[in-house]
Amino acid sequence: MSGDADLKRITEICLALPETTSYDHVPHRGFKVAGKNFAWYTVNEHGSEMVALVVRTSLEEAEALIATDPERFVRPKYVARFGWVSYRLDLDSRRPDWAEVRELVLESYHVQAPKLLSKLLW
Repeated sequence: MSGDADLKRITEICLALPETTSYDHVPHRGFKVAGKNFAWYTVNEHGSEMVALVVRTSLEEAEALIATDPERFVRPKYVARFGWVSYRLDLDSRRPDWAEVRELVLESYHVQAPKLLSKLLW
């Protein structure tokens, strides 16, 4: 699957959530709810040479994800200390697990969305 197809699928997942918007910061795309970012599709962010989905979770969850699968999950520059984690989409050895991507996006949405919107999904 190409990067364009991955971006299309991530966009569909994110925009299916209540009151979300997207915006382009070429070559990246951001996704917001109530003015707060909850996901980023990034290409070579800060010279990383990776294509990744960056999402927010708790610091503990981010560290657990990285410990469990350090090839797939990495700390993004500058924002990792706030619980953001990068999910690599560009691994030659395996394609993204789209159920896992959806779960990560939902978790990030719950962290960032106002409580009333977040409750719509639980």
